[in-house]
Amino acid sequence: MSTPIFDRDRDRVVATALARGPWDPDHCHGGAPAALLTALIDALPTAVPMQVVRLTFDLLRPVPLRPLDVHTRIVRDGKRVQLAEAWLTGAGGVELMRCRALRLRVGEVDLPGDAVVDVAPPVIGPEELPRLTGRDDWEADGFWRAVDVRMVSGVLGEAGPGTAWFRVVAPLLDGVALTPTARVAAAADFGNGIGSPLEMGPYLFVNPDLTVHLDRQPDGEWVGLAAASVAQSTGNGLTSSTIYDLGGRIGVAAQSLYVDVTN
Repeated sequence: MSTPIFDRDRDRVVATALARGPWDPDHCHGGAPAALLTALIDALPTAVPMQVVRLTFDLLRPVPLRPLDVHTRIVRDGKRVQLAEAWLTGAGGVELMRCRALRLRVGEVDLPGDAVVDVAPPVIGPEELPRLTGRDDWEADGFWRAVDVRMVSGVLGEAGPGTAWFRVVAPLLDGVALTPTARVAAAADFGNGIGSPLEMGPYLFVNPDLTVHLDRQPDGEWVGLAAASVAQSTGNGLTSSTIYDLGGRIGVAAQSLYVDVTN
């Protein structure tokens, strides 16, 4: 696929139709700007080789399919730990979404064999599964077209836990590399979709945040997600996901949920 998820508009960026989410045709799926902000952080310099171990996203307002300003900064630099941020602002400089990343130095530590825990990936690999074609009530374009989604179990948008493989197949933004951690960020925001607490349609369950912890760096294009959610009558919920690559478990993700009825 040659169409990018984001285009350039002079010194700004604008989300294309491939960034569109399921809740509103004028707004992005959270995974699209999450991938962009992660990739921008990955491009920031470090004093020594470093790896992302935590990504925390605050989705402060819906990210529109309109020109956006992007910002990055290193909050705390060092040779062991670095804290970096990237964020998006819209019209009038209003902040829309922010990512804070914790990066640790890449070292070589001699550990006992039983200290390294290796959890196998889902038994069914992505090559054995058909590509998801979306839902009848979704727009013709959307982030699900930019991402190859292959369901292992569960049904997207129906209540219950689910497991799926994800692979971003569209370019992210001209001049910005789609890094392995950006691929993880794109997939992790699907957790409340594949592991929905309620049926999509009568209910909405939007995540105003996303936190990803990685204990191993992702390898390859495919990212697996095993997700389950809970919803409470007080109008909130939580999605918890285990993240995989083809070699096994690489981390976990969590999404707080705003829960409501749609009518």
